[in-house]
Amino acid sequence: MTFTIARIETFVFRAAIANPVVTSFGSIPERVSVITRVEDSEGAHGWGDVWCNFPSYGAEHRALVLARSIAPMAIGQRIEDPASLWRELTARSHILAVQSGDVGPFAAALAGLDTALWDLKARREKRPLFRLLGGTSGRIDIYASGLNPSDGPETVERTRQEGYRAFKQKIGFSEQTDVANLRRIRATMRAGEKLMVDVNMGWTVEEALRMAPILQEFDLDWVEEPILADRPEAEWRALVHAYKAPLAGGENLRGQELLQAASDTWLGVIQPDVGKWGGISGCLAVGQAAVEAEKRYCPHWLSGGIGLMASAHLLAAAGGAGRLEVDCNPNPLRTLLAQPFPTLTDGAFQLTEAPGIGVEPDLTAAKQYQVAHHETA
Repeated sequence: MTFTIARIETFVFRAAIANPVVTSFGSIPERVSVITRVEDSEGAHGWGDVWCNFPSYGAEHRALVLARSIAPMAIGQRIEDPASLWRELTARSHILAVQSGDVGPFAAALAGLDTALWDLKARREKRPLFRLLGGTSGRIDIYASGLNPSDGPETVERTRQEGYRAFKQKIGFSEQTDVANLRRIRATMRAGEKLMVDVNMGWTVEEALRMAPILQEFDLDWVEEPILADRPEAEWRALVHAYKAPLAGGENLRGQELLQAASDTWLGVIQPDVGKWGGISGCLAVGQAAVEAEKRYCPHWLSGGIGLMASAHLLAAAGGAGRLEVDCNPNPLRTLLAQPFPTLTDGAFQLTEAPGIGVEPDLTAAKQYQVAHHETA
């Protein structure tokens, strides 16, 4: 079944929050989202999400990259396989990304467009995206992410009451703060619950090696990005031998590096971001490679609802023993941009049989947060 791209819209949203999301490298003072709507010549449509959460002031720029550079290349293209167009546009826009130095924004814009095209294709075929991609079960395990250093233990208790059974605490601030939070959380954990940590690339390899024996007592399910993602492979391999828990990463890798990481031995948990690189086309290949290598594929996502649901369908399609990251911090854009939002039951989401990614943004309710809109036809 083929279709022709006739219209591409891009929306930018900003929502103020009372408490910033804190990481070892900085804080996120507001929630932002860049989503794209692709419509074909027969009026069918699909939605995609462009990564833009940090720095949040980059949202408008990424929207313009999609609207002014990528969308004109896509309009009029006749599509049977969205992955083919993703590869073609990646090649055609490469010179622009190199000339501008905007490799990340171009990759994110292409990822958002790719996701929208897959959603459109699945809607046209009247199938949920995960089934179109080869998945058989719509039940996916999830975990609570974004636990800040100031209230991590309290957030664990709140999210446990909401139905979460796995939790990821942000660390990398100070040994005293990190250990105190982890001890409080571990003391309250129940049978079957899991605890992970995310350092957000906050340590040098020497610091990570020093912290390895200290973290052993917490029986961690994984240790995420203890060092910079682009550090030499030898440093990552040194940490593999030092840590009992598997190392996790992938959100800050792209292309061949990410595909290699999915099949190599230094990462045990693979976490590509559907809105940052690859969209559905690229991330599905990474997820499948990870599962084939007997690793866990756990999609990274910390933004609005469209990307979260695309990530959920990717996980359901790839299979394996992975979990979906769900940012548990207040964010009106998460639910407003993905209606009906799935219900959490005993640590899992159950995807419906609705076509595509199964949700629509409530643009009327979200209008109060909209700060930009672009259209290419």
